[in-house]
Amino acid sequence: MTPLETALIERISRTGPLTTGEFMAECLMHPAHGYYTTRDPLGAAGDFITAPEISQMFGEMLGLFLAQCWLDRGRPDTFRLVELGPGRGTLMADILRAAGRVPGFSDAADLHLVEGSPTLRGIQTDRLSGLATPTHHDSIATVPDGSLFLVANEFFDALPTRQFLRDGPAWRERLVGVGDGQLAFGLSDSTRPPFLEHRLADTSAGDLVEHAPAAAAMAGDIGRRIADAGGVALIIDYGDWRSLGDTLQAVRRHERVSPLTAPGEVDLTCHVEFETLAMAAAPAAHSTMVAQGTFLERLGITARANALAARADAETAETVAAQHRRLTQPGEMGTLFKAMALYRPTDPTPPGFDE
Repeated sequence: MTPLETALIERISRTGPLTTGEFMAECLMHPAHGYYTTRDPLGAAGDFITAPEISQMFGEMLGLFLAQCWLDRGRPDTFRLVELGPGRGTLMADILRAAGRVPGFSDAADLHLVEGSPTLRGIQTDRLSGLATPTHHDSIATVPDGSLFLVANEFFDALPTRQFLRDGPAWRERLVGVGDGQLAFGLSDSTRPPFLEHRLADTSAGDLVEHAPAAAAMAGDIGRRIADAGGVALIIDYGDWRSLGDTLQAVRRHERVSPLTAPGEVDLTCHVEFETLAMAAAPAAHSTMVAQGTFLERLGITARANALAARADAETAETVAAQHRRLTQPGEMGTLFKAMALYRPTDPTPPGFDE
């Protein structure tokens, strides 16, 4: 039993069951025992790997995306370059190298990283040394106002998410309680929360839907900033337009395990509901949601892969080809992950999202 599991059982015994959102928040960000606050979880030696760690091509495409958006919006003299959940800083390093080739971009960029993990903050600062000096924040609320150019790759999936099971004309919330001395799932009494009224039209008895209030609140803040001061936000994550079914999953050493396994020592995520983000971001406009592979292809990742392979030895060229397949192809990350942009309705549609 992990130290956090012991603490959660004691808490539940005193105050009652937790929502799945409360459980996720404790497991991921508990100050002493949280998954993200106590370790570097990325890479082959960690529990999972993200697109920036697979290939530099991913970050290069996003860097060119941001640079083109900056050009399309009149080259603002100063803008807030923001990444939510920057991991090891790999993605931002690749973004800065690629976008830095556009004259004026680096001088105008004021870099802010939203990162709650002290461990990862140190790694990010080291990784970005020589490229930029970041200002770290616990939340986007403390990022200064101004034109906003933001990237969120695999960020929203880790925000606390509640789960509700359809029960006739109402819902029963999925809870984490204690049974036989161990953590166990259960259900609340019937409830009818206003934020799920619209889901009564497209669900049936027994269906499970998910609701991430923190994700909606953050999308609302981002949308307000962009509507007020301009810019663009690029969101890439696994999920779909609207949630249906249980997507809460736990990963440990690159293998799926039960979400109740070893709290504080496994990664917990839920699929992102892009509709919620798009609606919450109004009055900012939102692009169509597209598959990651489609988005990267439109930005030119195949040409970049071919260029890298052309000047490499045979073994490296095959590695580049494998990285390209993993990022873009169906059955890999190409269709599992989706992309969406937020922007001012009067600004051009960001590259990669125009049909």
